Amino acid sequence: MNSQLSSHSSARPSGLRYAVAIFLSSSLLFLIEPIAAKRLLPLLGGSAAVWTACLVFFQCALLLGYLLAHWLVTRAGARAQVTAYVALLVLSLGQLAIGISPSLRASPAHPILSVLWLLTVLIGLPFVTLSATSPLLQAWYARSADVANTTTINAPRPYRLFAVSNAGSLLALLVYPWLIEPRMSLHDQTVAVVAGFTMLAVVCGAIAYSMRSATTALAATTPDPTPATNVAEPRTTPDAQNRVLWVALAACGSLLLSAVTNHISQNVATLPLFWIIPLVAYLLTFVVAFSGERWQPRWLVLTLALAGLGGAGYVLYKGDLSMSIPRVTGVFCGALFALCLFCHSELHRRRPPPQQLTVFYFCLAAGGALGAILVGVVAPSVLPGNYDLAIGLCFAAALGVAATWTSGAVARVFWFAVTAAMAWLVLVQVRNDRPNLIARTRNFYGTLRVTETSEPEYSATMRRLDHGVIMHGQQIFRTDLRQTPTTYYGRNSGVGLALDLCCNGRPRRVGVIGLGTGTIAAYGRAGDVFRFYDINPAVEPIARTYFTYLRDSPARIEVATGDARISLAAEPPQRYDVLAIDAFSGDAIPVHLITTEALSLYRRHLTPNGIVAFHVSNRFLDLAPVVEQLAERAGMKTAFISSADNTKQNVYTSDWVLVTADTVFLSLPAVVTASEEITIPRRLRLWTDDYNSLLPILRMRSNDST
Repeated sequence: MNSQLSSHSSARPSGLRYAVAIFLSSSLLFLIEPIAAKRLLPLLGGSAAVWTACLVFFQCALLLGYLLAHWLVTRAGARAQVTAYVALLVLSLGQLAIGISPSLRASPAHPILSVLWLLTVLIGLPFVTLSATSPLLQAWYARSADVANTTTINAPRPYRLFAVSNAGSLLALLVYPWLIEPRMSLHDQTVAVVAGFTMLAVVCGAIAYSMRSATTALAATTPDPTPATNVAEPRTTPDAQNRVLWVALAACGSLLLSAVTNHISQNVATLPLFWIIPLVAYLLTFVVAFSGERWQPRWLVLTLALAGLGGAGYVLYKGDLSMSIPRVTGVFCGALFALCLFCHSELHRRRPPPQQLTVFYFCLAAGGALGAILVGVVAPSVLPGNYDLAIGLCFAAALGVAATWTSGAVARVFWFAVTAAMAWLVLVQVRNDRPNLIARTRNFYGTLRVTETSEPEYSATMRRLDHGVIMHGQQIFRTDLRQTPTTYYGRNSGVGLALDLCCNGRPRRVGVIGLGTGTIAAYGRAGDVFRFYDINPAVEPIARTYFTYLRDSPARIEVATGDARISLAAEPPQRYDVLAIDAFSGDAIPVHLITTEALSLYRRHLTPNGIVAFHVSNRFLDLAPVVEQLAERAGMKTAFISSADNTKQNVYTSDWVLVTADTVFLSLPAVVTASEEITIPRRLRLWTDDYNSLLPILRMRSNDST
C-alpha cells in the first residue's frame, strides 16, 4: 500500500493545477450567465418572468453539475471519471463554438419554456460541465496521496479550493460590467469564453493525463457501495441531521441574497448595477469562510450576525425612507455580509470528511437553488407584499438556534428570543403596509400598489400607482384636473408637444409602450386610436378599475399585453403618427427597446413623418446620448425636450427625446424653443442587440428629476 501511495504521490498533479482549473472554471461560469441571458433579451423580452426562468435554469444546471460530480466520484472508477470528464469538456467546447453565432428562435406564447429550452441549446452542456468541475477536481485532489494520508478527518486543504472557486466567481463578477461588457460585443464575448474554455480544457487535460498513471491509487480511495469505505469515520451528529443543516444554511444565504437585492431595488432605489454589491458580499463570505477558521472565531461571527439582524431589523421597522439611500443600502448589504458569513462559516465548521465532499457540495447547491426559487418563484405567488427580507431575517435567527443548540440553555433562550423578535417584525411589516392602500397585486413583474390620499393643495383626492419605488402615474379626482395629463406627460413635455403638434388636427394613431395609469390617453380626441403595450398583465385591470384616463378618453383605446418589441414584430405596420417609448423609468431598463434593431422596428410602424418619443427621465442614467446615436445611424433628427414642473397641475420635470424625419415638425417654434443640445460621451458606442453597456452613461451624481 505504501508503495502505491508513493507512486501516486510522484504522479499526482500539483495543487496549483487544481487551483488554476477551479479558478478558471468558476470565472467562466459567471461570465457565461450574463452573456447567455443577454442573447435571449431581444427574443423573449425584458420581462421578470424571463429573468426568473434564467435564474431557475442556472440554479438547476448548477445542481445537476454537482449531482454529476457526486455520481462520478461515488459510482465510477478513476479511469471512467477521467474519460467521462474529458469527453464532457470536448463536447462542451463544441457546443460553445456553435454558439458563437447562434440561430435562435423562440415562441412568445410560452416564454418560460422557451427560456429553458434556448438556454439548454445555447449553454446547457458547458454550464453543467463547468458546474461539475469544481467539486469533481476537489474530490480528485482530496483523494491524492498526501491528503489521504493526513491524520485529520476533516482535512481543510480540499475545502480551501472552494474559496478559490468563489474568488474566481468574484473576479468575473467585477470584471464583466466594468471591463468586458463596455468594450466587447456579445459575439466577441462568446469568442473570449470559447478561448477561456479551451484553456480550461488544456489544464484539466493535463490533470487527467497525470492521473492516468495514478488510476490504481485513486480507485483504491474512491467510495463505492460496499460498507468498508467510511466505517471508521466518527460522526459528531447524525448524517441526516447534518445534511438538513447543510441545505438549510445554504438556502438561508441564497434567500437573503435574493431578498436584499429585491428589497433595495423595489423599495429603496433602482441603483444602476446595484445587484453587483450584494452578490459581491455573498461570494466574499464563501471566500472568507472556507479560507480557514483561525482569523474568524465563532464568537465574532455570531456577534456580527446579531449586529446584522439588529441593523436590518431596525431599518425595516423604522421604514426605508427614515434614512438616506446610501445609509440604507450600506446597512442592508452589511447585514447580508454578516448573516451570510454566519451561514457559510457554519457550513465550513460542519463540513464532512473529504470522502463525502461531493455530497456536501450537492447539498449546498440544493440549498442555493431552494433559496432562489423561494424568493423568485414562490414568494410572488404566495405573499401579497415584499415581506421576503423580514422572513429571511427570521429564518437566519432560527438557524442561530440550531447552530448554538449545543452551547447551553442560555444560548438557546437568547436565540429563541431573537427569533421571536424577527417574527414580530414580519407582523409589524404586514400591519404597516396597509395605510392609504386601496389595491395591491404581486406577480413575476413585481408589486403594484395603488394608494389614495387627500391632497389639501388640490382640495381633492389623489390616487397613485407605484411599481416598487417607481411611480407609474397619478390622477387628481377634481373635475377640472381629472382629465389633465399629469406627472411626466404635461402639455409642455416632449410627448405632449409631439401629440399636440404632429397632425394638424386630423385623427391620430398613437402607440404607447408602457401603460401605467393610462395618463397619455388624456390626449385622445374623437377619431383617434391609442394603442398601449404593457408586459405586465396586472396593469390593465388596475388602470381601468382605479383610474379613469382610459374610460374617459374620447379616443378608441386598445391594450396589447406582452413584451412590446415582440408584439410589434408580430403585427402588421400600424402607421403610428406618434410612438411613445415609456419604459425607462428605473435602472432595470429593457435595453432591447433602445437599440438600432428596435428603432428599425419602430420605423416600420410609423408614418413617413411619424415621431418616436423616448422617455429618458432617469436619476442615474443619461439615456439621451444613446437615442441620439440611434437617430444618427438611422438618418433621423432629434429634439431633446427637458420640461419644467407645474405644481398647479401636478406635472413633474421630465426628459424626452423626439426622433423623426419630419424637418417641418422640428422647425416649429414651440419645438425649437424647448429643444436642448445632446452631448455624446466619448466612450459611448452605438447600442445594438449585440452590444450595450450602462457604464458609459452612468451619471456621476444622481438627477432627482424622477
